[in-house]
Amino acid sequence: MRTVSTTTATRNRKVTEPEQAAPAAAADGATPIAATRPIGHVSFVGAGPGDASLLTVRAKELLDAADVVIIESADQAHLVREGVEVVEGGHGEDGGVLTPAARGRLVVKHAKRGKNVVRLLVGDPFTFASGPEEAQACDKANISFEIVPGVSSASAVPTYAGVPLTTRTHREVAVIRMGETKVDWAPYAGDQTLVLLSAVNTIKDVANGLIEAGRDPKTPVAMTRVGTTTEQSTLVSTLDAIAADAKAAKMAPPAVTVIGDVVDLRDTLSWFETKPLFGWRVLVPRTKEQAATLANRLRGYGAVSEEVPTISVEPPRNPQQMDKAVRGLVEGRYEWVAFTSVNAVKAVREKFDEYGLDARAFSGLKVAAVGEKTAEAISAWGIRPDLVPDGEQSSRGLLEEWPPYDELLDPINRVFLPRADIATEQLVAGLIELGWEVDDVTAYRTVRAAPPPAPTREAIKSGKFDAVVFTSSSTVRNLVGIAGKPHASTVIACIGPATAQTAEEHGLRVDVVAPSPSADTLADALADFGAQRRQTMIDAGDPVTKPSQRTKGSRRRS
Repeated sequence: MRTVSTTTATRNRKVTEPEQAAPAAAADGATPIAATRPIGHVSFVGAGPGDASLLTVRAKELLDAADVVIIESADQAHLVREGVEVVEGGHGEDGGVLTPAARGRLVVKHAKRGKNVVRLLVGDPFTFASGPEEAQACDKANISFEIVPGVSSASAVPTYAGVPLTTRTHREVAVIRMGETKVDWAPYAGDQTLVLLSAVNTIKDVANGLIEAGRDPKTPVAMTRVGTTTEQSTLVSTLDAIAADAKAAKMAPPAVTVIGDVVDLRDTLSWFETKPLFGWRVLVPRTKEQAATLANRLRGYGAVSEEVPTISVEPPRNPQQMDKAVRGLVEGRYEWVAFTSVNAVKAVREKFDEYGLDARAFSGLKVAAVGEKTAEAISAWGIRPDLVPDGEQSSRGLLEEWPPYDELLDPINRVFLPRADIATEQLVAGLIELGWEVDDVTAYRTVRAAPPPAPTREAIKSGKFDAVVFTSSSTVRNLVGIAGKPHASTVIACIGPATAQTAEEHGLRVDVVAPSPSADTLADALADFGAQRRQTMIDAGDPVTKPSQRTKGSRRRS
């Protein structure tokens, strides 16, 4: 396969020879040669079947470097970084579906602007996609291009449904994209595995054709819609019943259909739809940055997290206290600096930047961090913490490992403690008991955030969320204050006993309490709850549903 010819590559250089010669020609009094606009480059990138984590490394590199991204559907917009021009490439201004030729003209148009263009295609660019036609348009216009393979929905969706396409006894598979042309089903009357794309609306004709061709009417069929996403659902049926079953289940495109005995293996190989929190919509009352670790953990269990900030971090009303403390740190006033949050690290670092200081100012100081996340923030500054609790990552855990003041070993007996304005006094009191003097300094203020959008507030109060995870007492108070109480059907998970107590004081029934105060443990505890709930439904012979799929009129006492 030819990517780009030497002639094309030369013709598409950013600076052409006429452009270099133009100044000299003008100096000789000749008519200047007009500068040629540089032609851009196009990357045809497979976006995969839907799960963003299936993007290849090369695809991510090209998306990060793109000037323009031409998407196939609105669902792909979240893959594009901020500041990049996004162009709708699936439909025209009139709403009609663009032909491959029209898409090719669109790609060429933006490349001729001298832009680095990424053309995102669902699945793989050269597998049941318009990539070949669009690439030919680039070749015709002398525009360089490359092809980045993607994970095809023809293989990925059945895999996510727990249906292997081949086994040791079933080695033949055929992939058929349904279209306007009628298919002769005679060659497929055997026991080979069939993968059908875009067959939802024609499944009755497909089934009848295969049965008439000699296929067993009881041949297993699996139809999976929106595969590889947390909205995925799979219908298992047989050839003679799939049309009626699909209609009853209201199956709609996009879907991938697998026909063959391999479908029976789904009973033991279904791994995605059986995750303990599969499809759960979980509310995390934190900012996206703060919730990143928790969100990734929840996604591993099949959930989709939605972050709602409940607090806003602002500078202290009186900055003089911080100014004095930072000067004291530089002058050697302290033996220890104790950071109890990532926000405290950020506040001190911003104050350092204001004074033109860097990490060298911590030379000779001992640094403590309340937990691993705070330690990571300190390490990113180029400082290695001297003390991080091995056990409970909290003020209490930090105190349990903090050394008592020893006037023979410690030249200075003072601790700098930058923290929030609403922090508890437990750490200060404990350090004083150990013989230390503490400069308890307000490094930042936490104020209640603005209410979330109306649809989010309505979803919280009406039970559209399956669970809420509270990571502190303040997130409970602030969420209830800005958005109202979660619905009684929503599962409430808390990071520890104190947070659980606050939730109960606000009239919430707590279902899950993490055994130790960490985001990962909280996600694990919620997953354990979801797994037990799922197993209870299976043992009772009931369909597995999410908490938000409650029966009409159901309520749960608080």
